[in-house]
Amino acid sequence: MILTVTPNPALDVTYAVPGFRPHRSHRVAEVAAQAGGKGVNVARVLSALGREAQCVLPLGGATGDAVEADLRAAGLRYHAVRIAGETRRTVAVVDETDATMLNEAGPELTDAEWQRLCREVGRLLPGVGVLVLSGSLPRGVPADGYAQLVALARRAEVPCVLDADGPALTAALAAGPTVVKPNAAELAAATGLTDPAAAAAALLERGAGAVLASLGPDGLLAVDPEGAWRCAPPAAVTGNPTGAGDSVVAALAAGLLGGAGWQAILPDAVALSAATVLAPRAGRFDAPAYHRLRATTTAHAGR
Repeated sequence: MILTVTPNPALDVTYAVPGFRPHRSHRVAEVAAQAGGKGVNVARVLSALGREAQCVLPLGGATGDAVEADLRAAGLRYHAVRIAGETRRTVAVVDETDATMLNEAGPELTDAEWQRLCREVGRLLPGVGVLVLSGSLPRGVPADGYAQLVALARRAEVPCVLDADGPALTAALAAGPTVVKPNAAELAAATGLTDPAAAAAALLERGAGAVLASLGPDGLLAVDPEGAWRCAPPAAVTGNPTGAGDSVVAALAAGLLGGAGWQAILPDAVALSAATVLAPRAGRFDAPAYHRLRATTTAHAGR
């Protein structure tokens, strides 16, 4: 089983607005709302792939109730830690080629609420094959919040994937996450280096077991102590990129659970990410496109 932790979940609202332009009035063609946050998206994708996944997340207020209702309706197994604050919302305005995101900051967690979440993760770890830690840390949680959860995973001998940025990422490196998954901008910000391979190597030196970097149209770069591997989609795709990185994490977690190497994980992650861009909302993917792309995508060694 793969357990995802989403410390700052959201109710994701998507507006489909054909021909969207800023500073103008628009008619919304379609509105959709679903439980969101990076770890929830990962679990949704894993479930669609037939993998067992469960979520841990703090929920509060009416928005938290709406998130919980959608999790139940989607058949996603979850463990909610109730908090006093109101769960946030995100808004994605999607047109034919891209998406504009509006992200609320979210509630502030008390120390007692954060410790309850950590205890819930610790309680579940004995039955977990891979732990996924995804997204921003909520206000009130110390910068080493993810480091605390990585340490729990290491003590339980559970592989841990960390998808975070800024201080939440850098503070967790010394705890030894199995794989970290920054994008190109996050990688540069964490290291001060513009060359992705050199930046990934710097994160290894600071404690990461491996680095899987998303490089946009250039695909994925994986670096571990044994070497480096690259993989890119056979052709560019356009659509809604929201959640594409979460699909990379889903493929990574599934690969780790099955003991796969980079030459199998990277093509799967690239194909699943591209198929997610073709889907209307985060946590979804175009299944025929995924299988078609997976059959034509390969990884190769090299930086």
